[in-house]
Amino acid sequence: MLSIDDLKFNSHGLIPAIVVDAGTGKVLTLAYMNQESLAITMEEGRTCFWSRSRGELWRKGEQSGNIQYVVDITADCDRDALVVRVNKTGPACHLGTDSCFNDRLFIGQAAEPFSVKGLYQLLEGRKQDLPEGSYTTYLFEKGLDKILKKVGEECTEVIIAGKARDKAETVYEIADLMYHVLVLMVELGIRVDDVMAELASRHVIDHKIKQEKMT
Repeated sequence: MLSIDDLKFNSHGLIPAIVVDAGTGKVLTLAYMNQESLAITMEEGRTCFWSRSRGELWRKGEQSGNIQYVVDITADCDRDALVVRVNKTGPACHLGTDSCFNDRLFIGQAAEPFSVKGLYQLLEGRKQDLPEGSYTTYLFEKGLDKILKKVGEECTEVIIAGKARDKAETVYEIADLMYHVLVLMVELGIRVDDVMAELASRHVIDHKIKQEKMT
């Protein structure tokens, strides 16, 4: 295990910190830390950076509430750059976007891996553009009652398939349910991060309960 003294800070006493969403692997932002901000980050378990423009420490989320809780910090082979994996409670960018990296420079031929967040973003686009002939457009145009009805129907299908112990059919029906739940989330403005934060809070609570039972 490295210590702060093992790192190589630049002539300004700074080291670049690439902040990554621990759940998705998405790069959120590039910031800088000095020894003090890194020590604070490690002590408090949430990101603290050095603002080059203001010349002062700043804790991410101190004003916005969009806190980044640190999972781990890894140095590169030269020990002059850091990757900080985090669980975040809101947008990483001060512009209100999920990541600071949004302006594409080049699109290659390699396929982007599937993710729940990627599907969510696709559904957000469907709601905004309402392309003709899309089933998702149909759901959004019919409104909340229709979406809720479909969620209920898919729940029933999951139960039936699960009761029959048909693994393949259960997987198929769970996928249908997840899709319709995501449509519901988009309709209500509930983000994937909101649900993940709720699950994370329950994990913390369960952990505390276990600790209390052991003492």
